[in-house]
Amino acid sequence: MKFQIDRETLLAPLSHLMGVVEKRQTMPILSNVLMRLADDILEMTATDTEVQLVARVGVTPGESGEVTVPARKLLDIFRLLPDQSQVTLGSKGDRLIVQSGSSRFSLTTLPVASYPAFDMGQTDLEVTLPALTLRTALEKTLFAIAQQDVRYYLKGLLLDLEGVTLRTVASDGHRLAVFQETLAEGFAANRQIIVPRKGVLELYRLLNDAAEEVTLQISPNTLRANIGSLSFSTKLIDGRYPDYRRVLPQECATTIVVERDLLRAALGRVGLMTNEKQKSITLEASASGDMILTSQSADQDDAEERLTVTAEGGAVSVGFNSAYLIEAISHVSGSELRLSFTPAGNSCLVEDPDDPRYRCVVMPMRL
Repeated sequence: MKFQIDRETLLAPLSHLMGVVEKRQTMPILSNVLMRLADDILEMTATDTEVQLVARVGVTPGESGEVTVPARKLLDIFRLLPDQSQVTLGSKGDRLIVQSGSSRFSLTTLPVASYPAFDMGQTDLEVTLPALTLRTALEKTLFAIAQQDVRYYLKGLLLDLEGVTLRTVASDGHRLAVFQETLAEGFAANRQIIVPRKGVLELYRLLNDAAEEVTLQISPNTLRANIGSLSFSTKLIDGRYPDYRRVLPQECATTIVVERDLLRAALGRVGLMTNEKQKSITLEASASGDMILTSQSADQDDAEERLTVTAEGGAVSVGFNSAYLIEAISHVSGSELRLSFTPAGNSCLVEDPDDPRYRCVVMPMRL
């Protein structure tokens, strides 16, 4: 294999690929990127066996072939080469030679045959969406994905395709985030899949630089997202996601409307005097529009914040993890937010009064 390419042309896709390559690998070859050259198209693949990213770029036609090379070392070389450099890469035995100007590097390669194949399976549903729509849906919910939970299905995000509605749902048992968007065209079939946390984070990162559209190819065990010249694949979590609709409150006894930034800042200050792990604060509100936030640390230090809000219904007094509440209200887009409490005070629904697409349920704490 031998070809020539501009430094900037290869630097961007290499940077994308590093998001998939794990720093600590049980298999040395997973630290490598697989490079295949056919005609004037270079295809580069990175995987950790759970997710895979393929990037394609055009190069000056050379000698076709394939090789695996350490991803981090190759990226570092391209980062430090001068801007607008012309780089020549060629394989020679078990080495990859990288040359640019007066610089020359020789990298050890590993056998291509040892590189693990990623089984995509048979695609049974293909969906094309505006990239911005999917990115927003992920952004509004991924913060609630469980990181450590025996319920393995909570370690992923539910992608719910129903009619003309796209929903993303995430929960760690302490909060539940839901975002839904109505699309111009309906799906060919309804489908629910659970995308693991790493797959969600990587897909969201790629969508930040996405083209106008993203095409999702769904098979029984995998999801593939085609974004411009990038093709990202992730294995799915095999399981059934809980019925999230049962968690959303159907009846609320108290409703509070408050400025988002005002409440977020107050929660941050009160949270300073809390236990590092629990972050527990007390929220009290009366029908007259007075809200009091209080906290107390293990050292008996305490804090209090008073806010004026618009309230309907009876008085409420409930405990929360301040960090969970801050994250929930931070994803409200508008300048105001609505807090709705159930009659028993066993949950709080966070909403944007002007944008019904986003909802988040935060469960209270026992103080």
